[in-house]
Amino acid sequence: MPKLVRDRIPEIIRANGEEPVTEIADAERYHELLRDKLSEEVAEFLESGEVEELADVLEVLHALARAAGVTPSELERIRAKKAAERGGFAGRIVLIT
Repeated sequence: MPKLVRDRIPEIIRANGEEPVTEIADAERYHELLRDKLSEEVAEFLESGEVEELADVLEVLHALARAAGVTPSELERIRAKKAAERGGFAGRIVLIT
């Protein structure tokens, strides 16, 4: 099953003596693969709880933002604006009703 990989993965595979078979996704397929990759990385974080997996989630989020025409810094500005207006999640507040 084809899956989106980090840019240097083919190089790493070659360094291990293998020859990867790759293709470059068009914009529509790239967006679809990024969404799949986000689900994969979130699932890996939920399973392991490892902070390194959160870094992978963040990398995919940055790629999704760029694909949508938004820089990672603009995405952070949007996040900060929402946090200023509605708060974050640091308070651990659970809405019951």
